Amino acid sequence: MKIYLDNCCFNRPYDDQTQIRISLETQAKLYVQGLVRERKVELVTSYVLWYENSQNPYETKRTAIEEFIQKNSTEYIDIDKADFIKKEAEGIMDTGIKMKDAYHVSCAIYASCDYFLTTDDRLLKYCTDRIYMLNPIDFLQRWEGDLDG
Repeated sequence: MKIYLDNCCFNRPYDDQTQIRISLETQAKLYVQGLVRERKVELVTSYVLWYENSQNPYETKRTAIEEFIQKNSTEYIDIDKADFIKKEAEGIMDTGIKMKDAYHVSCAIYASCDYFLTTDDRLLKYCTDRIYMLNPIDFLQRWEGDLDG
């Protein structure tokens, strides 16, 4: 099973944890990272994710995300795929999705990921039959259901 986490998902642990939803999403995201480390799921990353993370003004956060991606990615979508990614992203943007988000989704589709994980409510409304769009909590509920069945 292949998954792609967008930048807001990677940054969820650095958000205000006093809000219960954020705290729960953080715990779910950290659990997903454990699944990635244990190679129970494959992590796909991309030049889009690297670029967006490089724009993070907080060095500690930026470095922690960079190191996790570097150590645990099983597939990387490089900039040499930019023509396909751009074309696909333009169609996604036509549905109202913002540019960076559309490029992330396009990379995940290119890699034939099964799941795209995000904590962005607006992005979660994007519907396609090419990839499941879930927040980390919903992904884990589905993961546990798959293990039971």
